[in-house]
Amino acid sequence: MNTADDSRAREIARRVLARQAGREPIAEEAGALEREFREGTRRRAIHGAELEEIGEVEYRQVRLEKVILVGLRTGGAAAAERSIEELEALAHTAGSEVLGSFLQTRDKPDPATYLGKGKAKELAEVVREQGADTVIVDGELNPSQRRGLEDAVGVKVVDRTTVILDIFAQHAKSREGKAQVELAQLEYLLPRLRGWGESMSRQAGGRVAAGAGIGSRGPGETKIELDRRRIRIRMARLRRQIAQMAPARHQQRASRRRGNIPSVAIAGYTNAGKSTLMNVLTDGDLLVEDALFATLDPTVRRTTTADGRVYTLTDTVGFVSNLPTELVEAFRSTLEEIAESDVIVHVVDASDPDPVNQVRAVNEVLSGIDGAAQIPTILVLNKVDVADPGTLAAVRVSLPAALEVSARTGAGIEALQEEIAACLPRPQIMVDVMLPFSEGALLSEVHEDGEILEQEWSEDGVRLVARVGEGLAARLGEANIAS
Repeated sequence: MNTADDSRAREIARRVLARQAGREPIAEEAGALEREFREGTRRRAIHGAELEEIGEVEYRQVRLEKVILVGLRTGGAAAAERSIEELEALAHTAGSEVLGSFLQTRDKPDPATYLGKGKAKELAEVVREQGADTVIVDGELNPSQRRGLEDAVGVKVVDRTTVILDIFAQHAKSREGKAQVELAQLEYLLPRLRGWGESMSRQAGGRVAAGAGIGSRGPGETKIELDRRRIRIRMARLRRQIAQMAPARHQQRASRRRGNIPSVAIAGYTNAGKSTLMNVLTDGDLLVEDALFATLDPTVRRTTTADGRVYTLTDTVGFVSNLPTELVEAFRSTLEEIAESDVIVHVVDASDPDPVNQVRAVNEVLSGIDGAAQIPTILVLNKVDVADPGTLAAVRVSLPAALEVSARTGAGIEALQEEIAACLPRPQIMVDVMLPFSEGALLSEVHEDGEILEQEWSEDGVRLVARVGEGLAARLGEANIAS
């Protein structure tokens, strides 16, 4: 361990001990420790831009240090520039140093090198001059395009999807989240395997190394074939692990449902301020970081409305435009939480240059979730305190029903809480019962899960007029002592 790592480890240990001794606030330490952990996963700089003769699996694990961004301007210039800016933010989040960007105007991507032969040579010159070791393409490359572009520029080429998956791999914390992201990475990698250098095509029979000699040699496996076999074995194991973990998540969700606790899912574009908003609504301590995909694993917190009704809030992973199909499995737990919710709070970054495009991108993802279209949705414009007045005025015209809030300053939060309360489902069964004092637990459950309309105390017990769920109504009927 080097000096910097040793100092970081000592600082983390000091904070944990201080927290246990009650000398530092737990809420602040939770976020600080998470940031320390993520800093430890940042990419470390390496020297040299030459491709090494290593296994394809190791080679394709993204080691982003010094990168050049590449994009195509097939339509409007503004859209292409916004997309490349988002890719730069993704690269920084993955731990890269962005040396520059390269935009090419074409009607459609070149089938051989994505950019075209001439521009690929020009890019190779830029890569050599800047000392870059990786090129990131703002799009999804097919295997032949990636091979062609790599051959032209002489350094590793990855696409937007690979970078997003790499960020997911850094930020996943739960066992299920890590397994889902690794599976998505391998599914994306498998059809894109290629050899690099002669070491990827050397063949040898299984007994050659043992000196079996003439007549014992067979074709053996190429290194790339060995990679493929290992990947398929690992994918099968991951699928089994994920299948074994899924029932626990379903059981947790079913438990909340049995208690008739309404659920609210916070969805939206990445870095729109969802975690900050959830902290404000629940007095929580979720990690807040100005980075894309700061939240990956869904987090559930309990809170109450102004009239005392309990509901859960779920913070979900942010979406991006042109979400690749390979990422769907990594989003699986988030998509299920959204599909099972009673209300969706769609958070939009009002400070973004094009908030309407964010709304469009998120709606495309939500439209692919079964049943999401029927769930009441509250559109929330966050970060209005730092939004451009002209942009905000245009958004008000395009999205007149949106609520305007600032999770940082607290502006508009009360109106949002009232809107959430109005959208939450109310218990349907009306009861009028007299509960004995011995049924204090049942009374507490009515306060927590029901909606009390009247409550009168007497010598015999407590008279309640309330709306409750079906199961609770049955138990109240059994405990009723009214004549």
